[in-house]
Amino acid sequence: MRELFIGGRSVPASDGGRFDVVDPATGKVLAEVADATVADAITAVDAAAAAAGDWAATPPRQRGEILRRAYELMTDRAEDLARLISQENGKALPDARGEVAYAAEFFRWYAEEAVRVFGTVGTAPSGTNRILVQHQPVGVCVLVTPWNFPAAMATRKIGPALAAGCTAVLKPASDTPLTALALAAVLADAGVPAGVVNVLPSRRSGAVVSAMLHDSRVRKLSFTGSTEVGRILLREAADQVVNVSMELGGNAPFLVFADADLDAAVDGAMIAKMRNAGEACTAANRFYVEAPVAEEFARRLAARMAGLRLGPGVDAGVDVGPLVNSAAVEKVDELVRDAVRRGAKTLSGGSRPEGAGWFYEPTVLVDVPPDAELLREEIFGPVAPVVSFSTEREAIEAANDTEYGLVAYVFTGDLARGLRISEQLEAGMVGLNRGLVSDPAAPFGGVKQSGIGREGGHEGVLDYLEAKYIATTW
Repeated sequence: MRELFIGGRSVPASDGGRFDVVDPATGKVLAEVADATVADAITAVDAAAAAAGDWAATPPRQRGEILRRAYELMTDRAEDLARLISQENGKALPDARGEVAYAAEFFRWYAEEAVRVFGTVGTAPSGTNRILVQHQPVGVCVLVTPWNFPAAMATRKIGPALAAGCTAVLKPASDTPLTALALAAVLADAGVPAGVVNVLPSRRSGAVVSAMLHDSRVRKLSFTGSTEVGRILLREAADQVVNVSMELGGNAPFLVFADADLDAAVDGAMIAKMRNAGEACTAANRFYVEAPVAEEFARRLAARMAGLRLGPGVDAGVDVGPLVNSAAVEKVDELVRDAVRRGAKTLSGGSRPEGAGWFYEPTVLVDVPPDAELLREEIFGPVAPVVSFSTEREAIEAANDTEYGLVAYVFTGDLARGLRISEQLEAGMVGLNRGLVSDPAAPFGGVKQSGIGREGGHEGVLDYLEAKYIATTW
């Protein structure tokens, strides 16, 4: 299926437009996909609005059973989905398999949450009336997802939206639309009624999303992507006062104290840094290591990074695939060059390999000066800058010295210290002696300019519900 998915059917773009999807490992075209127009966006909103009433009235158990079937179908098709992700995104096949398993879990989790949207009944303090609170679906939702986790970022939004009784239009990233279209097929086969989920691949993202946000029938925007684009969409959403959820950029600090288990810290660092070759908003971006163990930590990390096999993600034995496009490689390379110009030293990697595809070597830098751009910007690549610190206060201040606040990581042998530091870190999530925090059962999201709202957990479904208060004197 390489067309738009609107109203339960595959349809071409209204103007016949198409665009290429490129394999980042080779630079060659994988497929042509329909390129949605503004007119197509409104048609998709028409379909979602037409389906909204019946879907909201569908019993929660029935909605949950459909989501459960979607989970089972994703599991059955896991290998095909993983290979598709690896081809269009570039990530190594083991990473892609992990993403499919993670993505499917959102359908299973929200199959269970669909039947647990409860209201409350209470007596007003004055005793004059009862206070009834119900939760109702917010309405038609626009879901905008990034290229780095094309399955998981879609299911993390579609799952709670459908569980809550909302209908949706999914606008996937134009670098990775094939996975979104494959998910549309999964949902249709699972029994999702026509119009409840619509998928709009498009290179005309700004115009398409803006048109939907200015349609009065759209009542929810959920966006995962850069803080820069998030700011633009917040301004757009303000015109119709659209309910928004934003999961934006990150600049995750990874703190290692001298009393930490260094083997566990390096293992955690590899997970936190190299998941999807560092192309993750949760990726460890800045490594702050207490001075007595900084040199040893960096040495061990560099050895592990240097041992990773670089190559096309679909090839057997590959650990690190290509970055998503040429612009991503250019950005990573410039950040490394900037750090080296300012005095950083390279322990491993540090350059682009020759040949086809958009690859970058897994890299560890030490003696990174505080004015290096890669300590300020989200790297989004396989580069680990290591900086030493002397005191706990110094580490916390360095970790918090950013406009972002999505996730932070702390490794220490002292649990009390770990909990104390976790409470002081300005982040929506903390991995304490863990390099992985993502879990469908947990609330995912950030503070400061890393976003608004939470995805996952029970909190995730609440983002797609409106509380209605009814006062009655029965």
